[in-house]
Amino acid sequence: MAEVEEPQYASLKERIAALNQQKNFSSSGDGPKKRPPPPPPPGRPKSEVQVPMVNGNGAAPALPRRTTATEPILEAPDIVPGRRAPPPLPGRTNTNSSLPSPALPTRRPSSQTLGTRRGSNASDVSHISAISNLSLQPISSHTSATSTETQSTRKLPPTLDQAKLPPLPPTKREREAQAAREAESATSIAPVRAIKSAPIVPQVKETQRPGLPPRLPSRPAKSPSIPQQNEGPSLPARRLPPPPSAGFTGPGSYTPPMPRRPEARPEAPPPVPISSRPTTAQISAVTVRAASNSVITCLVCRDFSRPDTIASQFPNHSLPRSDPVGYLANVLCASFPSHTDKARAIFTWCHHNIAYNVEEFFGKCIKNRSVEETIFHGKAVCQGYAEVYQAIARRAGLECVVIGGHGKGYGHNPLQKGQAPPPRDPTGHAWNAVRIDNGEWKLLDACWGAGALMNGQYHQGFNASMFYMSNDMFGLKHFPSDSRHFYRSDGRIPTWDEYMIGPTNGEKAAWYGNGTKEGISEFTFMPAEKHLSVNSNQVIRFQFGKICEHWDGTKHGKGKNYLLVLCTKGRDGRKDENIPLEHDGFWWWLDINSVDLGAPGQQVKLGAITTWGDNKNPRGLTKQEYYQGLGRVGWSMEFYTIWELVP
Repeated sequence: MAEVEEPQYASLKERIAALNQQKNFSSSGDGPKKRPPPPPPPGRPKSEVQVPMVNGNGAAPALPRRTTATEPILEAPDIVPGRRAPPPLPGRTNTNSSLPSPALPTRRPSSQTLGTRRGSNASDVSHISAISNLSLQPISSHTSATSTETQSTRKLPPTLDQAKLPPLPPTKREREAQAAREAESATSIAPVRAIKSAPIVPQVKETQRPGLPPRLPSRPAKSPSIPQQNEGPSLPARRLPPPPSAGFTGPGSYTPPMPRRPEARPEAPPPVPISSRPTTAQISAVTVRAASNSVITCLVCRDFSRPDTIASQFPNHSLPRSDPVGYLANVLCASFPSHTDKARAIFTWCHHNIAYNVEEFFGKCIKNRSVEETIFHGKAVCQGYAEVYQAIARRAGLECVVIGGHGKGYGHNPLQKGQAPPPRDPTGHAWNAVRIDNGEWKLLDACWGAGALMNGQYHQGFNASMFYMSNDMFGLKHFPSDSRHFYRSDGRIPTWDEYMIGPTNGEKAAWYGNGTKEGISEFTFMPAEKHLSVNSNQVIRFQFGKICEHWDGTKHGKGKNYLLVLCTKGRDGRKDENIPLEHDGFWWWLDINSVDLGAPGQQVKLGAITTWGDNKNPRGLTKQEYYQGLGRVGWSMEFYTIWELVP
């Protein structure tokens, strides 16, 4: 069947009326023949809408119900017979319409573009992959494009901010340019000029060791009454000790091995007696001292008042007879966590309870006693001191050894200048080495620390320097038979010849222990030689230093320093003069011409003024006060050092 041309309608209403007429046809064959329905609109498949066929009796089948959502089926009354059929409906595509179709809005880009060039490590693929998938979908309709433009919730996400990489190091050219700019800016700065009116603010450092004393000034040829401050020739160079013998191996060539730790003994020490328990105030005071001692590493300035006090509370006659060594180790050392304090308590106890056995020493009948017998006997020689100290220290948990060797003590005669040293014989004395805090091996001499022999008699007196003296200084008067027991800070092993000759290359000037108690070191005074030439035509400097840069007489000694005075005989030995030394807080010094010291055969003495008029303790006496009262005030002094004058 040929297709029938679909009628054209001017409006939708006319088409609806035509459709209603097509539905209301008569079932009988008398009526006029109905016109077939219009064909389906173009663009749709023919299988969806079929053209109805007219039956033989003139009735047309019912049209299928349309399911178009935009055009619902309207129920209309039946078409009146004989009425003209409506024109066909217009097609979906109105090609004959003269009205222009509305233009679509400008399409937005579906992907983001990079505004600027990204870093060298950037990746375009990773950047595009981070964009929302919705933003990559193409816009298929005008409605979706319009909604994207009008709604704020459909905005594209911001550009992905990549991680900020660290800046690259400057190139060589950039570094050179920066250095050139800095050099140019440095040269352009004007120099700072001193202002005469600016005050000078002194800066004092308490913990810093003072420098050397002022330079040696010149003195007039005549005997001066008051030292002058004129500049002159410098001090002649001090003569160094002779070179070591061929057996010397050099600094650091040999490190002495540490002695083995003693085995712990099974027996436990006795309990602490209740009567010796400290009070709450004593415990608080000890806590403050322990905090201060943890900072101070210098043994000279360390506060040993508590160990020394405890050491004086247990005399040898009050000890139990069963185990005196264990008892002493407990009562002397158990309350101290520091090994240094334990070693000091044992050292001080030996001073209070053991005296030097003068009878056996001069009678050459020294008996060998056990440690317990020596403790209760209360007398011993150097070997007995060392054995008692070692026994108590080991029971207290300290590492301690007895060292035998040579000591420059009683009976030692210093070598004369140019005299050959005697054959090697490191015997005749004994001392100890104990391991203190920080694992340091400390040399000490309990025998010399308890007293000294003078003029054939023993004078008991506590000498703390035999405990706090450094190992290097200790070795100037002690030479061990075993080279492992030097324990020097530099690891060097001195030779026998070097030890016997000493640093002065001759006989050393006499030194008395009174100066050490006042904080003056016998190892810092100069000239160290005993004999001084009066015909050398040189300016001689007499100089002394403190035993420690932290030493303070008011804290560590008995008070302020005494005024030190040098006693000379004047030119040709005709006039006695007493010249006070200068002092800067650490050094004492005096510069004088050799011809003004005296005549050959006379002595030059240095000492401290211990009485001044009615004042029996003139500590802090100044040089001005001394000159003001000279000749009108009586005074006395004690000597520290003596020199001999030679041609």
